[in-house]
Amino acid sequence: MGTNRKLLAKGIKYLSGCLPLLFIGPVVINSSFKNEESPLFPYVLGLGIMISGIAIFLGFKGINTIMKSLFDGNK
Repeated sequence: MGTNRKLLAKGIKYLSGCLPLLFIGPVVINSSFKNEESPLFPYVLGLGIMISGIAIFLGFKGINTIMKSLFDGNK
């Protein structure tokens, strides 16, 4: 049972893209709530929620890809 190294590298790339977004999303959401009187409040809040959603998606996709590379064999 070998590890598919190309697929493993792809999964690690997904997780490395997820890591900064995990920090940026909540910071943007927090800063938008600190400036509620700003006319851009709903747009900045939506941007923060979108960034957080993308981070969650990339995290799941990265973990799923790594699990496939470890347990599906050499396909």
